[in-house]
Amino acid sequence: MSRYKIQAFLFVFVAFMLGCNEYMIVGVLPDISREINASLSSLGYLVTVFALVYAVATPLVTSLTKYFKRHQLLFFLMGIFFIGNTWTALSYSYVSLLLSRILSATTAGAIISLILVIANFVAPLEKRASLLSWIFAGFSIASIIGLPIGTLISTTFSWHASFWMISLLTLVTFILLLAFVPRDTPQSQSSKGNKQFAILGNWHIQLTLLAIILVCAAQYTYYTYIRTLITDYMHFPKSWLNVLLLLLGLAFIAGNKTGGFLADHGGIKRLPLVFGIQTVLLFLLAPLLPLSWLAFLCIVGICCVNSMYGSSTQVYFMDLAAAEYPESIDFASSFNSIFANVGISLGSFTAAQAAGLTGIASTPYFGGVYSLLSCLLMLLVCRQLAAKK
Repeated sequence: MSRYKIQAFLFVFVAFMLGCNEYMIVGVLPDISREINASLSSLGYLVTVFALVYAVATPLVTSLTKYFKRHQLLFFLMGIFFIGNTWTALSYSYVSLLLSRILSATTAGAIISLILVIANFVAPLEKRASLLSWIFAGFSIASIIGLPIGTLISTTFSWHASFWMISLLTLVTFILLLAFVPRDTPQSQSSKGNKQFAILGNWHIQLTLLAIILVCAAQYTYYTYIRTLITDYMHFPKSWLNVLLLLLGLAFIAGNKTGGFLADHGGIKRLPLVFGIQTVLLFLLAPLLPLSWLAFLCIVGICCVNSMYGSSTQVYFMDLAAAEYPESIDFASSFNSIFANVGISLGSFTAAQAAGLTGIASTPYFGGVYSLLSCLLMLLVCRQLAAKK
């Protein structure tokens, strides 16, 4: 196996490990609720706070590439991440759990941003979109393998054991990074100044980032309580839960790989249609909840189309930064992870509010509104880019 193939596999594995840490909490919330006597609606804020800290900390920590080589910063952040996740595994109170998740979130976004930048330099040009789509798919693979296994471990042993599994994965990942991460990726021009945020002045970038926030908020208005929706509202047996989560993970993978294809065939010009399909499915989901299989197929479709945007937007951000804002390339690499987590924070906060006020079954309607707004924004971006050309 060539060194590039090993590196590509490793980059996807890093995304998988980070995805397990971020998304596994969704599958074990009911078990945490029983142990610490906290309501599901209040525990939903664990997802909100993690995503918010992730979004705020990522650009700040990523900017440290001005002072350190990328591989040095990556190794340091992996160590902090290991401490944060192990703290989560050891937590037995809401406060301890919250603080440990904050520590993990502080490093997770910067880690994936560094991986994306390194991958951008390592991959041959003709393979770049494909590799980026696989890295984003690593999060979906966490849904396929990590989330169901974590849920199974949680229900069989305890939710603590699920996070111990992630700590073990982190150690394995760290050893592989030491062996295979390149030490010679070019430093960005941001190392010579403080202009790394210049790209945010671009109007098209602003609209695209807002669309990413809204499309991810749309997903998490219902996905924060996906386990409860499947068992309590769609009335599937609990013994089916892991299989159904596995199928949702496969839908994410299919969407990511389709997104890689779209990145090479139209890119962001295809996203208004993608977001439009998601909008329709979200508005259909709530009335379909009593019809178990139809509702589940609807969720499969939502998960699939929701994960299609990443490769197209990542290529757009990196190409624009390289051409017009070279001092912003490290910062631009983190846009998807930063603003997706702002969206996750908004969506999970909305879900927690809706769960407490109108009930979990109403959450897809809020998602539909967010998705519709994201569709309109992307239509505006595409029209403006077409007019500019």
